[in-house]
Amino acid sequence: MPVGDDRCRAHSGDSRPHSPCGDGRAPAARPVVVAEKHSRAYVEKRQRAGTVDSRGVRLFREWGLEAVVKDGSSPREITGGTWMDGVMYPLGFEDVDTEAVFCPQQVLVRNLTDAFPEAGGDLRFEALDVSLEDIDSEGPTMRYRNPDGTTTTVTCDFIAGCDGFHGVSRAFVPAGQLACYSHEYKYSWLSIMAEVPTESFGMAIHDRGLAARFPRGADASRLYLQCPPGDTPEQWPDERIWGERGARFGADVPTGRIVDKRIVPLRSVVFSPMSHGRLHLLGDAAHIVPPMSAKGIHLALYDTEVFARAIIAKVQKGDPSPLDNYSDTCLSHLWNYQAYAIWITDLMHNAGDASYEGAFRKEIARAELRRLNNSPAASCLYDELRAGLLQVLSDGAGSNRPWPTPFAVRCPDPGDGRSSSELTGIASRSPP
Repeated sequence: MPVGDDRCRAHSGDSRPHSPCGDGRAPAARPVVVAEKHSRAYVEKRQRAGTVDSRGVRLFREWGLEAVVKDGSSPREITGGTWMDGVMYPLGFEDVDTEAVFCPQQVLVRNLTDAFPEAGGDLRFEALDVSLEDIDSEGPTMRYRNPDGTTTTVTCDFIAGCDGFHGVSRAFVPAGQLACYSHEYKYSWLSIMAEVPTESFGMAIHDRGLAARFPRGADASRLYLQCPPGDTPEQWPDERIWGERGARFGADVPTGRIVDKRIVPLRSVVFSPMSHGRLHLLGDAAHIVPPMSAKGIHLALYDTEVFARAIIAKVQKGDPSPLDNYSDTCLSHLWNYQAYAIWITDLMHNAGDASYEGAFRKEIARAELRRLNNSPAASCLYDELRAGLLQVLSDGAGSNRPWPTPFAVRCPDPGDGRSSSELTGIASRSPP
């Protein structure tokens, strides 16, 4: 859009599921422009994570976008569990108020890409060399190069940087204005995309290391194998991958064509604050969680909804406070899920290969896993976190306390006379 035309809210980045603030269904005074550097064909084929948790499903429903998480190619019936030393322990989904779905992210992105322009959004593919200017002013601009070599400049009210950890948006925050908090893990994952159907999903804990398998449609699977951080894909020929997967799950496994394999370093990263001037960072541009937590999409969607509602409050009601508090609101939620991500990552890895943290930590981790399996009180908070339903609200006094959420998970009856609501109160207690 040329400078001088109607101003807009712009998104700089890739087409990841940052939808509600740009779905066009909420009333808006100005258009929303999304600049995506790749072609639509590339974006819709790019394989990414495949789990949308309960909170994400409910979010899309509230915004009138429930259909975007429906994927006709995914298996209808699938069992899940945790394998320990070759023995499977099923996941008790019947005991948890979950609406989580397996939806390959490329399917989610494709569905959102269809919905966005239908609702009046302006989605521009192949926007190259994106740059941001004057983000501290009331009229920041986004500039990009078109495939034919011409340049387009968009004058904005607000800019959302949704371009991932390696994107350009964060680089336009002045030096010294962002603090970076990070944690590196002692191991990596070999990530494999294979043309193999997944009849059961979950994690395998074994002395040889962690393994995982998740569906990516009816005839494809995402597989993970714990490996040393210095490994390369070349050290993992197909035969070794299938052999190691079978050994860790303790059973013969179906094989198929491996489409992609790469080493994924495990890390946790937070950039703070998540706003500077009129630029607001969303999703991986602001934070990274290890894939063990399965909370990357959750956190991106959380940021997006907070940002969307803040923009609506600013534009429609003239209330700037939600936008002013965007970073604090998101970071309060984010740090809880960073804590969860580190806890579950350490727990699952320490319970298997003792070469990293030793035999003592291995036994401690296995004791904790048994407690999660056997104690309704212990498993209640875990279920709430896994479902993405834990909320932390400010009490207005400068501190954050866990308050009950309307999406609270009901714990199963422990069979000792206490009600499920009493156990829920144990996990999420109201402030005095």
